[in-house]
Amino acid sequence: MAHEFVRVTGREIAYRRSSGQGRPVVLVHGNSSSSRTWSRLLDGEFGRRHRCLALDLPGHGASPAAEPGSGVYSVPGYAAVLSGFVDALDARDALIVGWSLGGHIALEASGLLPDAAGYAVFGTPPLGGPGDLAEAFLPNPALQIGFTADVDEDTARTYAESFYAPGSPLPTADLVADILATDGAARSDLAASLAGATADEVEIVATLDRPLAVLHGAGEQIVNLAYLDKLHAPTLWRGAVQIIPNAGHAPQEETPAELADLLEEFIAELPQSPGA
Repeated sequence: MAHEFVRVTGREIAYRRSSGQGRPVVLVHGNSSSSRTWSRLLDGEFGRRHRCLALDLPGHGASPAAEPGSGVYSVPGYAAVLSGFVDALDARDALIVGWSLGGHIALEASGLLPDAAGYAVFGTPPLGGPGDLAEAFLPNPALQIGFTADVDEDTARTYAESFYAPGSPLPTADLVADILATDGAARSDLAASLAGATADEVEIVATLDRPLAVLHGAGEQIVNLAYLDKLHAPTLWRGAVQIIPNAGHAPQEETPAELADLLEEFIAELPQSPGA
């Protein structure tokens, strides 16, 4: 699926779109990934049904790198890009789906997306601040690779393997390629920004006025389910975190059919798009 480009906040942003014309769905990838990670959704029945738009964040995939230290490589910086992307593609009433860092970006951007139909996040523990990191994430040393500028192939493979459930037989070549293609400053600048002015995601979840689906792979190696279960989220879909069997941190790669089914069920309960 070929990339298209749109100008957002003064920079070129690459994206892929599916063939569907139904409910808009904006897909936001994680740290050191790209729109490629959504290929199975874009190319499958889900993408044929819905108008899926998957962007490459700056410095990821086919989107040009940002200037180091410019603030773009931060959760607020990426949130501004997401908001601009939604406006540029006329997808204001979309379901916003965020994976890992993409989920943090989606939550941060929620105040900029007043017409979004809802949010679905996975691999994303909402954080109130840096003090939540130790409880929100499992003690996996691979997590630190996501904040390291210089990553070689072996290190990238270790990081990629942490995305899957333990013992997964799935190949990691595409994940590794995405990691190695990412601008190293995107990782190091993100690390530096986490102590700065990011939004209180715990408060966002507690006050969100749109439906929120929180999904979680049963074999997750990075995010702590016990932390997710303690969150106060009045609009939480079905009143609980939805567990995806046989998946780890990246169900869009591991169990795309099961992920698509859950998203379809969530979409079916969202308010209809105008004119639908």
